[in-house]
Amino acid sequence: MAPTTETLTAERILEATEDVLRRHGPAKATVVDVARALGVSHGSVYRHFRTKAALRAAVTKRWLDRTSESLSAITADESRAPEARLRDWLAALFEAKRRKAGDDPELFATYMVLTGETGEVVDEHLADLTGQLTRIIEAGVASGAFTAADPETTATAVFHATGRFHDPGYHRVWERPGAQDDFRALVDLVLRGLKGV
Repeated sequence: MAPTTETLTAERILEATEDVLRRHGPAKATVVDVARALGVSHGSVYRHFRTKAALRAAVTKRWLDRTSESLSAITADESRAPEARLRDWLAALFEAKRRKAGDDPELFATYMVLTGETGEVVDEHLADLTGQLTRIIEAGVASGAFTAADPETTATAVFHATGRFHDPGYHRVWERPGAQDDFRALVDLVLRGLKGV
C-alpha cells in the first residue's frame, strides 16, 4: 500500500467508497478495499467512520443529498409562480431518478441495496423532499394559486401520488414508451386538483 500525500477527508473516503461499491457491489465491498483504494490503513478510514454501517449510511446520504440539493434551487426560486415551480420540481425529481438508474445501473443497483439497509437516512431524505414540496404548496396557497387546507398533508399526498415517477422500485417502467406522457398527465391532474379546477 503506497502512502498517500493527500489529506484524508471524509469526502475523499466517500468518493473512494462509491468507486469501490461500483466495482465490487455492496456484498463484496469492504472497508479494507476502500482503504486500499486510498492508499491508507483501514484504521484511518475507521477514524472518520466508526463502522462499516456508518460508512455505508454516509455514502447513501451523499447520494440522496445530490437529488435534494438540485431540487432545493427550484424550491427556493420565489421569482417563479408556484405552479411552474411545482411542475419543474416534479420533473426534475423524475429526471434525477431516471438518470441515476440509467446512467450507472451498477451503482444504482448498489444503492437500492444500501437504501434498504439505511432506513433512517432514507426517512430523512423523504422528509426533506416532502418539506420542499410543502414550501412550494404553501407559496401557492399564499398567492391564491392553490387550495390546500393543510399544505404539509397535501405535499405528502402529492409525493405519494407521483411515486411511480421517483420511487426507485419503479425504475424499470421509467424508460417504457409513454412514461413521459403518463408523467405529464399525472402532473396536470395534480395541478388541477391543487387549483381547485
